[in-house]
Amino acid sequence: MDITSIIGIIIGFSAILGAQAIESNSFLTIIQPSAALVVIGGTVGAVCLNFSLPAIIAALKSVKKVFIYDREDILKIVTQLVEVSRLARQDGILALQNVVPEIENNFLRRGVQLAVDTNNPQLLHDILTTEVSLEEEHGVLSSRIFEAFGGFAPTFGIVGAVLGLIQVMGNLQDPSQLGSGIATAFVATLYGVGLANLIFLPIAGKLKMRLREEIILKEMIIQGLISIQLGENPAIIEEKLLTFLSFSLKQDHFLNEASESI
Repeated sequence: MDITSIIGIIIGFSAILGAQAIESNSFLTIIQPSAALVVIGGTVGAVCLNFSLPAIIAALKSVKKVFIYDREDILKIVTQLVEVSRLARQDGILALQNVVPEIENNFLRRGVQLAVDTNNPQLLHDILTTEVSLEEEHGVLSSRIFEAFGGFAPTFGIVGAVLGLIQVMGNLQDPSQLGSGIATAFVATLYGVGLANLIFLPIAGKLKMRLREEIILKEMIIQGLISIQLGENPAIIEEKLLTFLSFSLKQDHFLNEASESI
């Protein structure tokens, strides 16, 4: 579970509701069903017009990655690739058939099986790269949909505010109601800007980050498998794979190796 996403939402909403409660002794004044209807209904309608239903459903399903995400142990993947490279160098590429069922990562397992079946580095590269490219397109589309939510919401917030002001201007015969009426009208703007900047755009950003992590991992796996098929030295393969790691992960990798050698 990604606790930072949950903390971020809690802090954001608490700050807004807390500030409102301090100013007016109650946050109930910003609860306006009609404003919510204009902003949410208009935003959803615009997004449905802009994207296909399957794409929207896929984007909504991807939201769980923002809060629940099992990050792959990239150091473990590096270790597995190095072990596979040593086995292939010692016993031949066909010997990898025996270790395929033991590999947990789906992409790595499928890649090793393809490496055994094709024994053609270019074909292996083409197949896996195409798969990664399609996955990246789908992931980018999901983030774009939430960016669209974030773009449309403030606009419909303004629409809601204008509609509210129209109602106020239609009741000018009662000046005592002008202040509260105008305040109510601008609640729609608050909804639009708040939803965009506290929900939709942050979700889009987090989905992009998740996608980038997955793509980097798969690019590393592809590079490792091609090197294995080319018969490169396991030490060289390990150095190649380590270039995909952050500095902190490299330090962890070297510390693990040092502890194992003691």
